Amino acid sequence: MADSSDEFDPESPEEREVAGEAAGDRTDFLSLMGHAYRGELGRTTAWRTRIDRTTNWAVVLTASLLTWAFSGDSRPHYILLLGVVMVTVFLGIETRRYRVYDIWRSRVRILEENVFANVLDSEGVEQSNWRELLSDDLREPAVKTPIVEAASRRLQRVYFALLSVLLGAWLVRLTVFTGTPAGLIETAAVGRVPGLVVSVAVGLYYTAVVVLTFWPHNRQAKGELQSQPDAEEWR
Repeated sequence: MADSSDEFDPESPEEREVAGEAAGDRTDFLSLMGHAYRGELGRTTAWRTRIDRTTNWAVVLTASLLTWAFSGDSRPHYILLLGVVMVTVFLGIETRRYRVYDIWRSRVRILEENVFANVLDSEGVEQSNWRELLSDDLREPAVKTPIVEAASRRLQRVYFALLSVLLGAWLVRLTVFTGTPAGLIETAAVGRVPGLVVSVAVGLYYTAVVVLTFWPHNRQAKGELQSQPDAEEWR
């Protein structure tokens, strides 16, 4: 029996460029696109699950802290501020995961828009150079969503509500000890840190969160459900 290794030379031009032959054959090309779509969709689903897992942690932590903080008069108010810090950490983790998730989702969307949508209704492709875009991204994968936009989108979806609930509960918790404005600021003290310093820091933090959540910016992430379609092409 002949050794099959003698019949295959991976260094030969024909073997190196074997995939290039599919570019000129419609049947082979569409078959490869189907496999590519399933592969990218699997990656997208895996990273979507990781994002959901972080969100679940943040929701459970928030619910647990609220329950514990209001279960007795002796509970310290700053436990809710610690909750704000932890939720902010989860926001940072989820922002990073969202940016990686968007790499795979962008590829899925470009295939859906330019291949599958055109099969169902052949009005033309969304991007005339979609094959070049996908080829470049496969050769040199890159994060496409800026970190500020990623953080803003996760705040809009989940974390702005969680942080608002925690900070609102913190204010309510302070009123358990005093009902006057002056007393409210004094009660906000944490150890040797004056209540005024704590209140100003919390106010500045929440202002930054509001600005980051609602600040208008040009959308660069592609494929997420939205109320109005974005005309800007994926880059």
